Amino acid sequence: MHIHPKITPIYQTSVFKFEDLNELELYFGEPGSRYLYSRNGNPNSDELAEAVNRLEGGVGAVATGSGMAAIFAALLAFCQAGDHVLCAADIYGGSSSLLNQELSRMGITVTYVPFEELYALDRFVQPTTRLLLCETMSNPLLRVADLRRLADGCHGLGLKLVVDNTFASPIITRPLALGADVVLHSVTKYISGHSDVTAGVTVAADAAVAARLKQVGVLYGLTLSPMESWLAVRGLKTLHLRMPAHSHNALAIAKFLQQQPAVRAVYYPGLPDHPQHVLAQEQGGGLFGGMMSILLADDATVVNRFMQRSQRFPFAPSLAGVDSSLSYPLGTSHRYLTPEQQAELGITVGLVRLSVGIEPVEELLADLAQALA
Repeated sequence: MHIHPKITPIYQTSVFKFEDLNELELYFGEPGSRYLYSRNGNPNSDELAEAVNRLEGGVGAVATGSGMAAIFAALLAFCQAGDHVLCAADIYGGSSSLLNQELSRMGITVTYVPFEELYALDRFVQPTTRLLLCETMSNPLLRVADLRRLADGCHGLGLKLVVDNTFASPIITRPLALGADVVLHSVTKYISGHSDVTAGVTVAADAAVAARLKQVGVLYGLTLSPMESWLAVRGLKTLHLRMPAHSHNALAIAKFLQQQPAVRAVYYPGLPDHPQHVLAQEQGGGLFGGMMSILLADDATVVNRFMQRSQRFPFAPSLAGVDSSLSYPLGTSHRYLTPEQQAELGITVGLVRLSVGIEPVEELLADLAQALA
């Protein structure tokens, strides 16, 4: 009986069978010709990696168990003990914690570069500096990096550019096409898109780097499970429909929130008064994504009241699902920065991050209106 499924089945197996020693030798002689053990590769995780690789225009990718694992793989692809990395000061708190608490123990040091100085890296570079890690749109203040300019600056100094493209997704920006060396995603967010998967993907522009990513993934055991891979691929199929919907809703909400007396500031690249609005428009093809931050009064009581009253934006410290949610950077993603670092980045008591979903926008506007009233 021949079975021809339209959708890749879930290969929920840890290991694959071999006929004999000849088949075993074929496995090692022709990499990618067959499967041995799911940590080394599984049809489902390979399908996800290849799908994101295609979207980002890479030459190879690895699917990982989380976005953090994707960041770890990207850094280890280029770094060893004694090396130094540059990191944009505006970065996801998990990225800075990984660098500060764990990679420092492996002898990899870091210097944080303020956003205003990203295009003048020479004063931060050391003989052992290997790369710059940054985000297309920063978390949580949505500052937009000029990736082509950054790539040129990095390459002129002999550095690699590693870009976390989670907030933008490849629908809005493709960093490799702008000169980046590696692009990574928390697949948990927009790529999967339904708040039911934890996963990551790291994509390389160069075949040798792609091979190194694969090695790091296998030997550190960063591999993604078949079930999570299958769900992520399922979610990915609607990414090109979801991103315009997220962007449309977010722009309407950002404009509305600018008019509300209780809102002191709105950080959203789609607003004409955003400092990088023109760049975001060019780099994103007219889409600005579903993420924004707003500044309420720097008073926990006010923030609590807003969170308690809102029905359509539950406080759920992640982002990018089809359903809207809100998060609180000071208490979650950026909790472990020093008070000085938090103040420098503008992460204060009143800062709330909104992840705008794809629900009917009038329902979201009505909810925000009553929550702020």
